[in-house]
Amino acid sequence: MRSPIPVSAKPLRLSAPAPRRTRACVPARTSLRFHLLALLGALALAGCVPPPVVSPPAPPHAQYRAATFADLPGWNDDAQAKAWPAFRIGCRTLVARPKTRLLWQDVCGKADGVDAADNAAVRRFFEDHFTPYRIVSSDGSDRGLVTGYYEPLLHGSRTRSDAYPAPLFAPPDDLLTVELADLYPELHGKRVRARLDGRHVVPYWTRADIEAGKAGTQGKALVFVSDPVDAFFVQIQGSGRVELDDGSTMRIGYADQNGQPFRSVARVLIERGELDVGQASMQGIRAWGRAHPEKLPALLDENPSYVFFRELPPPVPGSLEAIIGGPIGSLGVPLLAARTIAVDTRSVPLGAPVYLDTTEPVTGTRLSRVVLAQDTGGAIRGPIRADFFWGFGDEAGQQAGRMREQGAMWLLWPTGAQLPGDDVIGTKK
Repeated sequence: MRSPIPVSAKPLRLSAPAPRRTRACVPARTSLRFHLLALLGALALAGCVPPPVVSPPAPPHAQYRAATFADLPGWNDDAQAKAWPAFRIGCRTLVARPKTRLLWQDVCGKADGVDAADNAAVRRFFEDHFTPYRIVSSDGSDRGLVTGYYEPLLHGSRTRSDAYPAPLFAPPDDLLTVELADLYPELHGKRVRARLDGRHVVPYWTRADIEAGKAGTQGKALVFVSDPVDAFFVQIQGSGRVELDDGSTMRIGYADQNGQPFRSVARVLIERGELDVGQASMQGIRAWGRAHPEKLPALLDENPSYVFFRELPPPVPGSLEAIIGGPIGSLGVPLLAARTIAVDTRSVPLGAPVYLDTTEPVTGTRLSRVVLAQDTGGAIRGPIRADFFWGFGDEAGQQAGRMREQGAMWLLWPTGAQLPGDDVIGTKK
């Protein structure tokens, strides 16, 4: 998971990080209304909640242009069967959830009879049960940014030492989550991370504060890794594997975040004139850090966002989860390399198939295929925006670190079902 999962509107509450989710106590002599007003006032003064005085202009939103499979570039050349394991494991979750069961139970049930090894049969299944819709932006654009991410391999130890100095933390006990949808409907699905400072609720610590030891991270280190730059980048990726000094391997996944905004350190280096745009990849940032080790901590602190992790149990041998083998995405299922993407769920519902048409980094080779929208990301925002999951290891990292391409997206939606937002333009040919 690369970002917090959007939540439904619920009564305002304070909760500790998952999995505890316990409620904070309200003082017995203080009315709930007074406590909530005080909380909102503190958050507003601290800059956590924008004052609801003037609504900013609405950002561009997704519209859906009806199409046919003949409109999809390279559709007949794609090996759709390679995406089938991701589709099938996604169906398990979509059918199990009350909010998505009605939409997905029929089409997922019909998938049971498809021969997964027969690409023609898989292609016919999509053609028979889905309708493609070109995703376009309300500002008129029909192409958007496609980046890449991967699951890195780090080296570490459960014990801190000079060889393994950089900690990866579980969520600290003083990290609170404030849900505000009922009082601010325009913030539906939004969360604010905060902490208590005496009787005041204030924003949670920044990366620099956490690195300086101000946060409640004592005793919360899951593992210590060999390279601070690796620790930084695994937070951006949201998951990873750590080869431990005892020969074993642990898997870590996203657990929570400090609520501070993400700022690209690549952008910082470009603005300073330290790197040009062509050099500002993950590999370029690593090279800059090796050349300027004394400046590296301050550069990383330019990004105040900080991610906390949880240790993941290994999948059951022989299971579909083990066959797919990827990290757990926002849908709660493992991500299939080269067949899953992270999306902005305001435009693409989590779990839906998508046809992606973009290019590979460096070579410019066309990359057109069915993928599954099974993850989200803090920087994945916009009507036409995708983060392509390249898989595990250094080779995947080479591709992901350099990927910044333009692309088009088609939502593959169950035929006859109401579209998300129901903002349809044009007619199907």
